Amino acid sequence: MYEPVPYEAYSESKAFATGWEAQQPVDGTIPRGHSLYEYPDTAQGYLMAKENLKSPLDSTMVDMKKGEELFNIYCAICHGNKGNGKGKLVQREKILGVPSYDDAGRAITEGSVYHVIYYGKNAMGSYANQLNEKERWEVVAHVMELKKALEASAK
Repeated sequence: MYEPVPYEAYSESKAFATGWEAQQPVDGTIPRGHSLYEYPDTAQGYLMAKENLKSPLDSTMVDMKKGEELFNIYCAICHGNKGNGKGKLVQREKILGVPSYDDAGRAITEGSVYHVIYYGKNAMGSYANQLNEKERWEVVAHVMELKKALEASAK
């Protein structure tokens, strides 16, 4: 009968020839389940994403209910459930300056929203680790719906 050698999960190991405690990915590779995001975390990268980046998901691939749920979990606390910049933290004055999605000087696009979710902007941090690529695009779709609703109610 085979008896496996027990290892402690976080103990040092000589399993790798490099001496590292974990195997590192090959340089230039992309982890499984991820894709290459080609826009840099700069003002120019933001503008490029705003102008050029479009959702790879068509309307049949986007789960709007899931996008709304994820928005309510991660975004509504600051941006508000309607995207009007009146989330609970803003109402309690814990964070200030969260703009509404329909602000005239803020022409957001799918690309700009995705870029901000990916890298963060100003006081907002990145949500790239909390949301996978499909989930980020679902949140983007929900944000664009909120933007349309805000613009329609303003008319």
